[in-house]
Amino acid sequence: MSATIVVSGMVAGVPGQGGAAWAVLQYVLGFRRLGHDVYLVEPVEDLDPRCVDYFHDLVTSFGLERSAALLRQGTNETVGLSYEELLRATRAADVLVNVSGMLADERLLEPIPTRVYLDLDPAFVQLWHAVNGIDMRFDAHTHFVTVGQSIGEPDCPVPTCGRDWLPTLQPVVLEHWPFAGALVHDAATTVGNWRGYGSIEYEGVFYGQKAHSLRQLIDLPGRTSERILLALAIHADERPDLQALDANHWQRVDPVTVTASPSAYHGFVQGSKAELGIAKSGYVVSRCGWFSDRSACYLASGRPVVAQDTGFGRHLPTGEGLLSFSTTDEAAAALDEVGQDYDRHRRAARALAEEHFDSDRVLSKLLERL
Repeated sequence: MSATIVVSGMVAGVPGQGGAAWAVLQYVLGFRRLGHDVYLVEPVEDLDPRCVDYFHDLVTSFGLERSAALLRQGTNETVGLSYEELLRATRAADVLVNVSGMLADERLLEPIPTRVYLDLDPAFVQLWHAVNGIDMRFDAHTHFVTVGQSIGEPDCPVPTCGRDWLPTLQPVVLEHWPFAGALVHDAATTVGNWRGYGSIEYEGVFYGQKAHSLRQLIDLPGRTSERILLALAIHADERPDLQALDANHWQRVDPVTVTASPSAYHGFVQGSKAELGIAKSGYVVSRCGWFSDRSACYLASGRPVVAQDTGFGRHLPTGEGLLSFSTTDEAAAALDEVGQDYDRHRRAARALAEEHFDSDRVLSKLLERL
């Protein structure tokens, strides 16, 4: 049965974040593939020209011209669909999928019977609410979904904030992420921020950023025969870390170029040999079972993934196509293993994506559970 679904998340409000846009687009395009009527609305602080131009390019690229809008927060000002059209869409909607509770306009929220808070940053979202007392806008929602597969399980120390969290894997629309062809970068690559949101301490445990994880792996390039290439956003003032990266032969490429658009990000992932997935240390110490939407795109592309263990091995098969590590030695061994039997791991990566991340399966299951 066809439903009307509203998705709210960041795709254009911060131009040049092609990977972040894909994380939201997988839901929009995936629900649409299943035959549902899908609307995309992104609240933004201001409708500045760069943001508007980026939005127009994005929605045109994906055929969303008549089903998407930027909404200036606290106003009725929009780009794309008018506010009146958004009101009509939400009055007819069955489900809202609200990434991090971004959409807060009560006139748009109130008519929708099933309002889903979608948590893409497990452990941090719950801890910011429980420890720092930050209003994460939970109260406006009827259901709570997280990509942290172990949130709420006995061996995961992350507080649930009194909510029942439904776990979901990250969807990938496979028709947009085919088995990739020739290599552009003969290297294990990844895309990310050296630092993201604020770190936090809870019950004596420090939940940190990617910087804290990568520092523990600083001599990895010298331990593997595989080349490593990072598209890493790191501030020029991080001088000691930049010196350590250079001294240990971490190769880097400009992340601004790599993430300039969804198309640029797509090309970088598909053109890579494999991924070296480094997780925020908060994901690692929480054992929350987080698995990256980026890594899912690598797998779909037939690019093997060597990923830092966050507890996802309890929920996903590892050993072929997807290999996990906890130590530098394990990471080096996994990279070498991928390089030595690359074709087998390529085929296994794609098969794993088809079995576990196919948006048709993931989103159908999610709607059934809701």
